[in-house]
Amino acid sequence: MKRGWNPWLPDSGPSLRRRCAMAMDQVGTGESQLRPPTGATLRVRSGFYEGLEVSIDRGRMVIGRGRKADLALAEATISRAHAAIGFDGQVFYIEDLGSTNGTLVNGSRVGRQVLKRDDEIQMGKLRIGVTLPR
Repeated sequence: MKRGWNPWLPDSGPSLRRRCAMAMDQVGTGESQLRPPTGATLRVRSGFYEGLEVSIDRGRMVIGRGRKADLALAEATISRAHAAIGFDGQVFYIEDLGSTNGTLVNGSRVGRQVLKRDDEIQMGKLRIGVTLPR
């Protein structure tokens, strides 16, 4: 007689895929629901990725060299999860995520700072220009 689903017994309930889907429905994906306005971009100005342009298309974008980063760059001078660029509904901001080499905006080291049009971010050897909509 089956008394219910026991997560520790194989084949006693929903498949692993179904259990993951149910868990995601309960807690969400973790991605911010705030969508930034269109036209916000990052453009790499130095290093191997020079010229790369990326749209900021989500409420929070993690930049780093790790595979889980939203913008993953194979650059030895940045941390796996180096910094995050976010949009809080009114302004864009950058937040250092405890990186080894720090995050600079216009030459000054920051923890968290509101971004302005044409700011320059430096992470390790990378320099990244910020273009924000008016």
